Amino acid sequence: MDFSDPPRRRGDENLLPMINVVFLLLIFFLIAARLTAPEPFAVEPPEARSGAEALGEFTLFLSADGKIGYRDAEGDQALEALASARVEHCDGVDCAAVPTRLTLRADAALPAADLAALLPRLSSLGFAAIELVARPGGAE
Repeated sequence: MDFSDPPRRRGDENLLPMINVVFLLLIFFLIAARLTAPEPFAVEPPEARSGAEALGEFTLFLSADGKIGYRDAEGDQALEALASARVEHCDGVDCAAVPTRLTLRADAALPAADLAALLPRLSSLGFAAIELVARPGGAE
């Protein structure tokens, strides 16, 4: 009678299913993630009592000192980049039927007069709906 040990399985065979699961999870999170452009500068939004999320196709940033930013452009170049991005967007989408929405992330310290002065310029670029982002605040 032969009482030799049975052949042993290699240890790395058990590692393959775990690697497959990790890659599948990685692919899932890459597909499910909502990728956004980096913010050109830090902005602290004003407080609001009700919280509805702004969902515009484009996001424009306004700093406390009135600096304008879109993607990696600032100032008048940011407005030009925003206008050209809207034109490219409207080439693929009927903007007459579905108005283009702009999300405005303004700092809470920005004077309201500066914000009000910018709104006509933004509407002249073709944005029919402009949404101001605000952080949730306590009820008074």
